[in-house]
Amino acid sequence: MRPRFGSASRNTDIPIFMKDLTKYRNIGIFAHVDAGKTTTSERILKLTGKIHKLGEVHDGESTMDFMEQEAERGITIQSAATSCFWKGYQFNIIDTPGHVDFTIEVYRSLKVLDGGIGVFCGSGGVEPQSETNWRYANDSEVSRIIYVNKLDRIGADFYRVVNQVKTILGAKPLVMVLPIGTESAFVGVVDLLTRKAHIWDESGQPENFKIEDVPADMVEKVEQFRAELIETAVEQDDDIMERFLEGQEPTMDEIKHCIRKGTINLSFFPTYCGSSFKNKGLQLVLDAVVDYLPNPTEVQPQPEVDLEGNETGKFAIVDAGAPFRGLAFKIMDDKFGALTFTRIYSGTIKKGDTILNSFTGKTERISRMVEMHANDRTEVDIAQAGDIVAIVGMKNVQTGHTLCDEKNPATLEPMVFPDPVISIAVAAKDKANAEKLATAIGKMVQEDPSFRVETDEETNEMILKGMGELHLDIKIDILKRTHKVEVNVGAPQVAYRETITKQIEDEYTHKKQSGGSGQFAKISYTIEPLEPGEGFVFESKVVGGNVPKEYIPAVEKGFKTSIHKGPLAGYPCLDFKVTLIDGGFHAVDSSALAFEIAAKAAYRQSMLKAGPQILEPIMKIDVFTPDANVGDVIGDLNRRRGMIKSQESGPTGVRIKAEAPLSAMFGYIGDLRTMTSGRGQFSMEFSHYFACPRNVSDDVIAKAKAREEALRK
Repeated sequence: MRPRFGSASRNTDIPIFMKDLTKYRNIGIFAHVDAGKTTTSERILKLTGKIHKLGEVHDGESTMDFMEQEAERGITIQSAATSCFWKGYQFNIIDTPGHVDFTIEVYRSLKVLDGGIGVFCGSGGVEPQSETNWRYANDSEVSRIIYVNKLDRIGADFYRVVNQVKTILGAKPLVMVLPIGTESAFVGVVDLLTRKAHIWDESGQPENFKIEDVPADMVEKVEQFRAELIETAVEQDDDIMERFLEGQEPTMDEIKHCIRKGTINLSFFPTYCGSSFKNKGLQLVLDAVVDYLPNPTEVQPQPEVDLEGNETGKFAIVDAGAPFRGLAFKIMDDKFGALTFTRIYSGTIKKGDTILNSFTGKTERISRMVEMHANDRTEVDIAQAGDIVAIVGMKNVQTGHTLCDEKNPATLEPMVFPDPVISIAVAAKDKANAEKLATAIGKMVQEDPSFRVETDEETNEMILKGMGELHLDIKIDILKRTHKVEVNVGAPQVAYRETITKQIEDEYTHKKQSGGSGQFAKISYTIEPLEPGEGFVFESKVVGGNVPKEYIPAVEKGFKTSIHKGPLAGYPCLDFKVTLIDGGFHAVDSSALAFEIAAKAAYRQSMLKAGPQILEPIMKIDVFTPDANVGDVIGDLNRRRGMIKSQESGPTGVRIKAEAPLSAMFGYIGDLRTMTSGRGQFSMEFSHYFACPRNVSDDVIAKAKAREEALRK
């Protein structure tokens, strides 16, 4: 079990009403798109008494998908938070999106959760977004239980999905239940620990089940899987394992203790199954959340970092009396004002307190706090370590900012967000919309850190950048419907990059001596390519003071500020190193500014000599197609310069993994639906940058020159 940390110095100004944190479970529900996450959340809310009428995703009426765009498209776009109770335990639940364009919502939710439920489709199995989410959960060291959903569907196979968890995710599923029947004959599950069958009737009511003995045809399989379960579990405790090897069966409490310990330290993942839509099997999953997922005191405390992001050795201790530490993990704007979703790691805050944002250095007063239930809220006056609350009306907070006690400042480990790979230009239709556009975009950028905006200084267009076509499509929809802004939208643009392929040695002299004080700076340097992902590196090897030490940072700054515009088409330049080897200066006319100007001019002069090339974003493509359309789909991917990586046959079709350039994938979903009569599905996420073929590169450069020419005119 991960270490629990003791108490810290208490802030005596705050009255302590320490909740029993052992009764708390902060959990997330995550999976591939259409695996049934939101339906599972709805069923949990119904079972726990939080809602009384079920809303179905396919009817556009689910409680957790409350955005118009979510209801229309039947997908989750933003993570939703809610609280509910099960057998005396409080669950703070976050339902996250499954589509790859919105993985940032999953990442930032996992960052603040203690445990999770990974939902897998019984027929689809471990799908591409499942892999990405699992990787995020591994990075954040989040304990998980696995729930294989939709066992009532055609092609569902619990044992195949369990095997995929092992082979594709490299994880160790600990099978806790076995399904009784499959597809339309699925009626319930056998609990391996109790050796009892839970069988539901066909009323669709979750409470309508009976507990019986194991069906006769399953006894042997149940004993086999139960033996494997116990053998795996007892490895977590030497004393219990020793007694077990001597032939003594562990008690139920001992087995559960071992399973809990192994789940929290990520040795294995308790695995359940059911059908959320048919209300079969979920009670055992909720019991597992209580029995096996950690409470806030059982996970590693959040490390505190300095301004450079280095750990200080201090931790945000889960203690209501310690100094306040909270992480703002989501900003949401609604009719009541800006909501800052905050996970409180230590300390206590109450209405009227003043807290510090350690990133901005500014303080803000807490006027209102609410606990969220999807888009409804309950006012609270006090919140403490272990809670997830939304603070209303904070002004300058962004995702990843640390909120803390102003008398005891600290910064928690920040979040890191990926760079966008696609952009579109937008312009307001008239002056009235222009003002609304700026306000709306400001709010949207605050809410979504993977959504970036910049203004093209030459065209005065606003450039929106995102993670995929759907991502930007939703943003435009929100602009028009939520913020009532009318805009003209340009065609999607690929975020190309540039790099160099050759090492060169060069020099540049900046000299300006026409009246008054002059400017002089001379630099000699090498420029060389680096491996992909290494970024920009600067090094000085100047000896003897030919370039005074105080001017060397100015040389670095000159090169560093130039890399945003590459020599071929003006795209940012990646992965190269500049080494300053020599130079010259003038006792009167040299200055930091002169050396910075020299470095900028040197960049423009030398990069064209270093074998520059255009790089394009390559995407990981995962396509599902019926068997009859495999040839058409592969042929189409080949025409898009795709490279097929693997094919895997399943019960209902073929899954094709490939890589293809983003520029060739615009509009792919429409073509795939046409080829497969609407039955094909695909997902796509950024993989890496790679050199363009010559014809594509020439086209990109030609378009960049045409843009410049048009602007000059």
